[in-house]
Amino acid sequence: MHKSRLSGFIIDCKTQDLEAAAQFWGEALGWPAKQFDDSEEAEYRYLETSNDDLHVEVQRVSHESRVHLDIETDDVDAEVTRLERLGAKRISEVKDWCVMEAPTGQRFCIVPLSRDRSSGRFNSWG
Repeated sequence: MHKSRLSGFIIDCKTQDLEAAAQFWGEALGWPAKQFDDSEEAEYRYLETSNDDLHVEVQRVSHESRVHLDIETDDVDAEVTRLERLGAKRISEVKDWCVMEAPTGQRFCIVPLSRDRSSGRFNSWG
């Protein structure tokens, strides 16, 4: 048995100026934009939300700008398998998460459970 839930949204921005994009979205949504402490996360800025809110990030990408959602889970492999049975396709593995595509064409990611957001409502899957 594993659990999962909507984690949040990633705002994909095709831009050279990630700082300006993060500042815009931070001000638009009312959450300050912050840089991750990890230098490997240079293409991302997170918006400082509370643990009760959805996680929101601004990401620099090479594809067209769009918004995608993340589903967080305590078992990435089990959640990917569950969603494949529902018709989703596995697109790529990145670090410890998986990029998938819904039968209707939208991209989304399955990500590991964030330790600082481990409480709250989850769906349980047998």
